[in-house]
Amino acid sequence: MAKAPKKEDNQVSVDGNVMFYKNPQPLAKDKHGKFGVKQVAKPFEFMQEQHFVPITAPEFGSAAASFPVIFAGDEKTPLAVMGIRAGENLFVTDGQFAQDFYMPAFARRYPFVLANDKANDRFVVCVDEDAECVTNKKPERNFFEKDDTSEFTKEAFQFLQNFERDRQATQIMVERFKALDLFESKEMHFQGQNADGSPAERQKIADYFAITEDKLRALDNKTLKEFTDNGYMAVAHAHMISLGNWQRLVNMTLRRASAN
Repeated sequence: MAKAPKKEDNQVSVDGNVMFYKNPQPLAKDKHGKFGVKQVAKPFEFMQEQHFVPITAPEFGSAAASFPVIFAGDEKTPLAVMGIRAGENLFVTDGQFAQDFYMPAFARRYPFVLANDKANDRFVVCVDEDAECVTNKKPERNFFEKDDTSEFTKEAFQFLQNFERDRQATQIMVERFKALDLFESKEMHFQGQNADGSPAERQKIADYFAITEDKLRALDNKTLKEFTDNGYMAVAHAHMISLGNWQRLVNMTLRRASAN
């Protein structure tokens, strides 16, 4: 269960690094009683240089219309690919997120995050104190009201809990996919044109893992029913459909390069 630390809980340690977060600290009334958030000119600048973002299984359907959703690394972590060059998120320009596309929940929860307090076997709500939107000087939305968390913070808590539930469910799904050997190693290549119109050198822009239609067709009827009942089949198909967005990323990259 997620909770905000009380005064005596302030020694909770935040271990590890989390993408986007510079200084996550346990949210506490005695420390953050006057803190909250304010509007900033570039609200999504924090993700501007990250070309992939982790994603959960319930998001695959929405994300599939925007960008490739792949599985990466030994853990087969699901990722929304938002750029083909390191340090470039094609969906964020001058700190603004392109409104016509889906924003992963991993980014929408910022500046809040859950930290695993292993000593007390619980999750603790933290806030990135170095986030530009976090302030103790006349915040527009306070973290606390009187002796309790504000409605704004309570809604953030609920979002974090839902996200953690989805994250754990996604891990279970991926382990099931791995056990059934559904993943195949894939490469994405790009071939542009030289200034004279001749084909440029073919470049590899991504190594990743994907689920294929052939792998799904090879499943027995019992497993197919399991996948249909628990939503895994819908996730797999959304993932496969999303891979058609690689060309969108290439086109966006070319347009951005020509504009510079």
